[in-house]
Amino acid sequence: MHSPPEAPVRLTRFAHGGGCACKIPPGELEDVLAGLAGPVPAAGDASLLVGLATGDDAAVVALPGRHGAVVSTADFFTPVVDDAYDWGRIAAANALSDVYAMGGRPVLAVNLLAWPRGVLPFELAREVLRGGLDVAAEAGCHVGGGHSVDDPEPKYGMAVTGLADPDRLLRNDTGRPGVPLSLTKPLGLGVLNNRHKATGERFAQAVATMVALNRDASAAALAAGATCATDITGFGLLGHLHKLARASGVTAVIDTAAVPYLDGARQAVRDGYVSGGTRRNLDWVTPFTDFGPADEDTRLLLADAQTSGGLLVAGEVPGATVVGELVPRGAHSVVLR
Repeated sequence: MHSPPEAPVRLTRFAHGGGCACKIPPGELEDVLAGLAGPVPAAGDASLLVGLATGDDAAVVALPGRHGAVVSTADFFTPVVDDAYDWGRIAAANALSDVYAMGGRPVLAVNLLAWPRGVLPFELAREVLRGGLDVAAEAGCHVGGGHSVDDPEPKYGMAVTGLADPDRLLRNDTGRPGVPLSLTKPLGLGVLNNRHKATGERFAQAVATMVALNRDASAAALAAGATCATDITGFGLLGHLHKLARASGVTAVIDTAAVPYLDGARQAVRDGYVSGGTRRNLDWVTPFTDFGPADEDTRLLLADAQTSGGLLVAGEVPGATVVGELVPRGAHSVVLR
């Protein structure tokens, strides 16, 4: 007598949150980091070009004599989809994105893996790692090992080292009035992932968006002469835009009708698939935002906690959607129209 086939393991059932929606809320994180800074390097040592000060996407250190710069970042999170291979690809693309968001090129990554060894089979962990390897290979980035721990909740990501030109970085504190804002991926990943976690429905368009590297967008931004950018991940468009506008001393004006969304995203909001992370994002940005005519659903989508989202670039980028502009600093960091 044949045993019935085992049901596929739903990885998202083993996570309290999903993807970048499980980040520590931005306001709480800023309270933790307030007043913290690294030691000042001795004379003649490499200099820190980008650190904690503006909450940018990665740290950047200029090599002595400014002969290049090293970009360093780490990113990991709980399962955002049920398919182990896809989760690995998404997590790797998300980690690599921080280097692209600084205008860098990833060259070396190490895996970060937490695994409930007595609960989930290691065959699934292998698939997660295989997904990460495949995306790193697509990026031309070596994977040189990593670190693993036994953990009640599965988590995966990478620590990534990249190279950049110290005189051609993309930073979040160099925005200037009069420059358009371009978005390279549509929003709505958070609500679709939350619907997937709750119902098991698969959204191929969301997976395709998350595994797509921000490599070409970064190169196009640099080629267009951009100096200011950030990637849109767990703090949502509004959260990351507030940080950019605050760091640059400007106000960002967003044309809400121009913002692109994935198919099904608005319906997912209407049906209530909004993560706690997204609601915390919206709470955090509310004092700094003039919402204008935006209704509640639009506000939630603009604050939606993205996983492996696109770049937001101060400048026009071929193939990207212009969603607004930077203007002289006003009463708010962000204004919706």
